[in-house]
Amino acid sequence: MKHTEALYLEVSCQNEEPCLPLHTSITLFLLSYCECKSFKVFLVFTKPESSQSLKSRLPEGLDVSHIQREDLPLLVRGCRLPAALDESGMLCKAGLAVVLRHIINNTLEADPSRKDVLALLGFKKTCLKACAEVSKWTRLCEIGIPSAVEEHLKDPTNESEQLPLSILTLERRLPAPVKVHNDDKIRRQKLQEQRRNEKNESPAGNSNSESGPVQPPQVGDELELRAALAKLSVDSVPTATTRESCEIRKVKTPHLPLLQHVFAEGLYFTLTDVVLLPCIHQYLCSLQAHAASLLHQIPHLLRWYSRVQEVPGVLRAAKACGIALCTPQVPTSSAPGPSAESNPPSLLDQEEDQEKTKQPPFIGGPRPTMTKLKENGIEAIYAPHPCPTWTLPWDSLPEAINPTEGKMSNIRAVRKRQQLNNLVAMVTEIARPGYTVVDFCSGTGHLGIVLAHTLPDCQVILIENKEESLVRAQRRGAELGLKNIGFIQANLDYFTGPFEIGVALHACGVATDMVMEHCIKARAAFVISPCCYGFIQNAIKFSFPKSKRFQETLTSKEHMILCRFADQTAVQLHPERRLVGKQCMGLVDLDRSWAAEAHGYSLQVMTMEPDSCSPKNNMLLGKPPHKSGQEVDAGQQEAALHN
Repeated sequence: MKHTEALYLEVSCQNEEPCLPLHTSITLFLLSYCECKSFKVFLVFTKPESSQSLKSRLPEGLDVSHIQREDLPLLVRGCRLPAALDESGMLCKAGLAVVLRHIINNTLEADPSRKDVLALLGFKKTCLKACAEVSKWTRLCEIGIPSAVEEHLKDPTNESEQLPLSILTLERRLPAPVKVHNDDKIRRQKLQEQRRNEKNESPAGNSNSESGPVQPPQVGDELELRAALAKLSVDSVPTATTRESCEIRKVKTPHLPLLQHVFAEGLYFTLTDVVLLPCIHQYLCSLQAHAASLLHQIPHLLRWYSRVQEVPGVLRAAKACGIALCTPQVPTSSAPGPSAESNPPSLLDQEEDQEKTKQPPFIGGPRPTMTKLKENGIEAIYAPHPCPTWTLPWDSLPEAINPTEGKMSNIRAVRKRQQLNNLVAMVTEIARPGYTVVDFCSGTGHLGIVLAHTLPDCQVILIENKEESLVRAQRRGAELGLKNIGFIQANLDYFTGPFEIGVALHACGVATDMVMEHCIKARAAFVISPCCYGFIQNAIKFSFPKSKRFQETLTSKEHMILCRFADQTAVQLHPERRLVGKQCMGLVDLDRSWAAEAHGYSLQVMTMEPDSCSPKNNMLLGKPPHKSGQEVDAGQQEAALHN
């Protein structure tokens, strides 16, 4: 008998009564829309209380149980909800977008004929796949809008209520024309309908311009809606019995009318609409009751809300979850909505403006910046490697531990083993029995699996956003019979559990800084090998330079120059150029070091041995402020390491 997966959904408390956070409501709505029955659902309470009042919000047919937070499985307890735990209890998927995509995949696995469910994943199945740390759109839908709505619902009668920036961002996005893959046919059909309407309204009208942009009368998005419903196999795109007229076929593609938004991401109903519907529904209901005048400011959002209700299955799923969809009544008023000038810029506008902020002109390569730093007493500092010859006993290790996954060449496998030697040596130096070691950005598990095998008295957790990579890592762990290992598919921020050591091998760009930040918050030691310095850029949580001394010396533009040239370390480059690249790497990591030291950390930047193991051969070893009873004499550590 196949065991079902466990799905854990949070229950919060409001006015002493249990209620469902938006992330929980969204998940239940998708389960209902997909008619997915492959999960045993656990409602997670923070204290014992009755869930009778929630009964109307739970779709019938779901296998629902209750659980207290302290009784959660350890892997789930260390994650933000929602979270799904597989049958083995060793693979956890956490975070709204990851869990929702998992529900869709499970539904399709059980019933591959569900075209409407497959369509939710969007073009190339990438809808909300990019993590919120790097995708502004995912961050807006997964975090920004739900958070803004829940914040609004805490005090809906606030007289100074303004449209939240996240809601305003969505409202401004909806009227923009959209580009759909291979949309030429739909656009020609739209032009044909526009020409037909034009003739019906103005029989004497003349529309013979084929070389210039077509400017027909504006018509609604009825054709776009029909095309969207056709994607769900509900209706068919109007394909008259004959092809478009010769006149229509002659119009060049750039001169065809643009398609308008029907749903949040454009023409088609996707997972994004599923995420937004419960949020926008609650927000509109609140405005209707407490601030109806604001409804004038969101006409496109109201139109979207109406369109979503026309999608087959939406009303059924909403009713099953106690969501009474309706059309808010906009009060009659002659007052126009606020102009774009009077509205604050949207979140995406703000971020784009920040990115476009002009820095003082910078001329030349990295040398002027390096000279400027040197004149201020700042030069790259590399600590000596404490155990340059230390190596794992690769010849006696099980085959599944060797980094030969996929099509890795022998030469690359040798270099990967050398890289692993360096990080494992540092971790074994500071690890103690009972420690939890987290391998961030773990990929297929090269580092985490070696650590789990080498440190049987420690718990090792691999965190990776890419499902395919984590599945391969889990298979390798199962082949080795490892019991002290767990796997979490999630954005880094969704892991909230305690740990003592964080590691990352070749964390790309700002991923290194995210891992460092996570470790510093947890007061955990870290061993990190950075990579892809050229991808470093200001993020929502931090900006560069990071340390006070670098900020006082360099502009953001000058720091970016260092990052770009830090990537110039490939073996095929001229030795002098590689040397400059290495110095730039050292300076970027020195800035990171000083930023960590401001939190009380002791930090060393060193070069992995041999330095030929990777063009990106820096390694950061950070130790938190001293904790009584957790550290031993450094001489004993080194002796134990060499023994």
